[in-house]
Amino acid sequence: MNATQRLFAAGQSIWYDNIERRLLHNGEMAGMIARGEVRGVTSNPTIFQKAIVESQDYDARLEALARAGWDAERIFWQLAVEDIQAAADLFRPLYEESGGGDGYVSLEVNPYLAHDAEGTLAEAKQLWQRVDRPNLMVKIPATEAGLPAVTAAIAAGVNVNVTLIFARERYMRVMDAYLCGLEERLARGLPLEGVASVASFFVSRVDTKVDARLLSLDGQGDALLGKAAIANARLAYADFKEVVASERFQALEARGARVQRPLWASTGTKNKKYSDVLYVEELIGPHTVNTVPPHTLEAFLQHGRVRNSLEDLAGARQALAALEELGISMDEVTDELEREGVKAFADAFAGLLAAVDERRKAFSPGA
Repeated sequence: MNATQRLFAAGQSIWYDNIERRLLHNGEMAGMIARGEVRGVTSNPTIFQKAIVESQDYDARLEALARAGWDAERIFWQLAVEDIQAAADLFRPLYEESGGGDGYVSLEVNPYLAHDAEGTLAEAKQLWQRVDRPNLMVKIPATEAGLPAVTAAIAAGVNVNVTLIFARERYMRVMDAYLCGLEERLARGLPLEGVASVASFFVSRVDTKVDARLLSLDGQGDALLGKAAIANARLAYADFKEVVASERFQALEARGARVQRPLWASTGTKNKKYSDVLYVEELIGPHTVNTVPPHTLEAFLQHGRVRNSLEDLAGARQALAALEELGISMDEVTDELEREGVKAFADAFAGLLAAVDERRKAFSPGA
């Protein structure tokens, strides 16, 4: 049994935060699935930008679409949908074997729609129909505008990966949005079975932001370096357990509702002074997902340790209280991170389209 299989035995599924066309067609992703190393895939504009721009895997298809007169955005979505469909087909046996517990592949809506509820919902429905795979999850950001879109998408039967969650307060509203969507389905006489969702709670970016503040305090906050993100996530997990135990969710579960698992995102270690598996080893518990980039997966398979590590709530509360005493507001930190996260994905999407457009013009001069 490898390290990620031991994680699954402890209640956590590892998803792969990466997608590349070659992995889908050269047997590499199929091998990872067969060895029990990964149980799902997530993607975002930054991942697609890297995959398309830094390889020649897409050139033949891109050239054909360019010569057909397609514009850059239309070309990108076609390439992305093809990759997501291929990944979903690879994971389909796992999806069916696990009864819809795992085997999901995530595709994000246009990040420019982050503050447009109606536009987000329309695109989520369009992607759901276009990809046409039951193990697709459409990623919707947990912005103010994103939350009603989450509810409406769930009510419409679209699987949703709610992304860019940094704050516990926002996470509580994400869980409520999911439950509201399920309740709307019930009110319409629609089944709850088969509708799935995860809530992507971002981790390492919190430490990056908080650590920068701590390092400006002339040593006063050094003992708290690398503590904020894990503390924040552990308390969010406690919030999750309360909701799952609530009468409201229990009533929905009795009608076939699935648990909306917390998914730990941004779990690659950015500070080289910290363990390269810090944000996996310290966030292990039942009913969770961790989506890891390639280097983190490799490191965990080599030397990862598995233990239930989400229950130290006293230590988590102490760490966040100590930060407040030093004048570091987690509310300010998480608000900043949400704004920056939305902008980063939008910038990556713009860069991606610019790169696709450059190749399109090279393949079809005068286009």
